[in-house]
Amino acid sequence: MARAIITPLTQVLEEGKLTRKDLRALMQRSNGPAFRRLVLWIAVLTLTSTLIALAWDSWLVWPAMFLQGIVVVHHFSLQHECVHYTVFRTRWINDLVGQICGLIIILPHRFFRYEHCDHHTYTQLHGEDPELIEMPKSIWQYLWILTAAPYWKYKVSEVVRHAFGHLNEAERRFIPSVEHKSVFRDARMMLAVYGALLLGMVLSGWWAPVWYWFVPLLLGEPVMRVIRLSEHVGRPTVARMRENTRTNLVSAPWRFLCWNMNYHAEHHYAPSVPFHALPQLHERLKDHIHVEKNGYLGAHWDILRQLLRRKGEEVPGTA
Repeated sequence: MARAIITPLTQVLEEGKLTRKDLRALMQRSNGPAFRRLVLWIAVLTLTSTLIALAWDSWLVWPAMFLQGIVVVHHFSLQHECVHYTVFRTRWINDLVGQICGLIIILPHRFFRYEHCDHHTYTQLHGEDPELIEMPKSIWQYLWILTAAPYWKYKVSEVVRHAFGHLNEAERRFIPSVEHKSVFRDARMMLAVYGALLLGMVLSGWWAPVWYWFVPLLLGEPVMRVIRLSEHVGRPTVARMRENTRTNLVSAPWRFLCWNMNYHAEHHYAPSVPFHALPQLHERLKDHIHVEKNGYLGAHWDILRQLLRRKGEEVPGTA
């Protein structure tokens, strides 16, 4: 069966919500906004790392590591933008920063780029969207997903599988055959770096990466699960972008951390618009998209409401 390519932006242009001149202006890329945000990003990481050091001998080290983890897992947002080559105007800087972010969160950059391309082309389509997160079947499954345990099980096994030279059927569909060996090499190099780091820690007795990186990464990933579920889960699994994607209105600190990816519907309509121009695009499209005014909490209340409704509808049939 032929796989149809969805181009929702054409509809927006035809309806006059956005002109091609406006779009060209919004798509202008620049190194400046990203470098300025990176300076603040490093400052925030320095602050959270300092909090861990100050709280080292007390129970407060755990909330400090959790705060560090929230920042660490949001390297996904930066990597995501680098996948689209919209963070920096200079293409190779996007690749370099994306590779670094992928190493931090255990997500090989090249593989993610190909996977994410199909996510945009076939958003929310069963059997087509490789990043589709299925609507949970129960409250317990929903909570289990939020622990991030299923995510880590899948992602770690994915990297190991690639390191051994194996792709599943879905991956063979979206990764060009000429890139298979490169994907395998990326996974092997990533595991080699982790292995070398572990060996270095064992030999030197310097365990700082565990407490400033790996444990915070594990503590923070449930927060990223909350955010990732808010983007599409609970929305219709149809090709219409106006229906299948949420934009979540959140506070400035969250917008900073997620590189404006809370404007997720806008991003799907025009993936080539840089992160710093998404608020402007939102003003043009806010009446055309699904906007969750209560942010991430509102999105999850919507998901829970659907789960509770489903549970209530199942009760008569079980009697």
